[in-house]
Amino acid sequence: MLTSSILIVVLLYFTPALSEELCNPQDKQVLLQIKNQLGNPATLSSWIPTTDCCNGTWQGVSCDTDTQTYRVNNLDLSNLNLPKQYPIPSSISNLPYLNFLSIRSIPNLIGSIPPAIAKLTQLRYLYITHTNVSGAIPHSLSQIKTLVTLDFSYNALSGTLPASLSSLPNLVGITFDGNRISGAIPDSYGSFSKLFTAMTLSRNRLTGKIPATFANLNLAFVDLSRNMLEGDASVLFGSDKNKQKIKLAKNLFAFDLGKVGLSKNLNGLDLRNNRIYGALPQALTSLKFLHSLNVSFNNLCGEIPLGGNLQRFDVSSYANNKCLCGSPLPACT
Repeated sequence: MLTSSILIVVLLYFTPALSEELCNPQDKQVLLQIKNQLGNPATLSSWIPTTDCCNGTWQGVSCDTDTQTYRVNNLDLSNLNLPKQYPIPSSISNLPYLNFLSIRSIPNLIGSIPPAIAKLTQLRYLYITHTNVSGAIPHSLSQIKTLVTLDFSYNALSGTLPASLSSLPNLVGITFDGNRISGAIPDSYGSFSKLFTAMTLSRNRLTGKIPATFANLNLAFVDLSRNMLEGDASVLFGSDKNKQKIKLAKNLFAFDLGKVGLSKNLNGLDLRNNRIYGALPQALTSLKFLHSLNVSFNNLCGEIPLGGNLQRFDVSSYANNKCLCGSPLPACT
């Protein structure tokens, strides 16, 4: 019996208590404050003060186990059924170790993006999508030098595009589709780092011309469709670029398509409903990966080149041009 008692004492001395909480108390307090500021939604019912926020039971919360600091580094507030309208809790900015923040699909989320979010100096991935958040995109975001991805798609954001975003050294893409953003695309957007490969700004109210500085970019994916942009968009093309998808539909672009160079990796091209003229480039026939094409409702002329995938697209891909002809359209006369 004495030996067993000694063994129990030794085990208790050297083994951490099973009830010891890993969650940082400051982080826990902030999370509970966020829950309260969102009206205590049922989706966050697992956020119980008497439990450990780092034990995997708190919905949408993850902690840093790699460094064993156990600070909250991932926060996913998606699909919250808020009892009424609430703004984004400003207390989110008091989670200094956040690496990933996702706020998605919350119709009752309103107000502006808190400028204090710039205090999250370790944040890499920021998603605020499918909400009714409004106001301008904060210029203070340029202070978060760690940012890799910004996605603010399908909200009610307005104002202009912050020119300062181009100063972010690690940014690989921005997605601002489906908002009310107006004004011109800043010239500075042509000076994003070499890491920058995706820009989607569709379904906004952008005006003006594409900056000539875009010649410096090597975007793999660009979507500027459904705006009021005009002028020459040929700067987006180039045989020396790694362009995979270009979507410029429903704007006022006017340039000679026959003179542009095409990336051999291009797999999607949507130019419908513009004022683009000239002939279809012969190089389209050599694009092995081209699986979507629409040049309808433009001012294109000449015969559709034979070969490649061009005859696999139906009439709707080429319809309503000035004088485009040849298969699948009627033969040229």
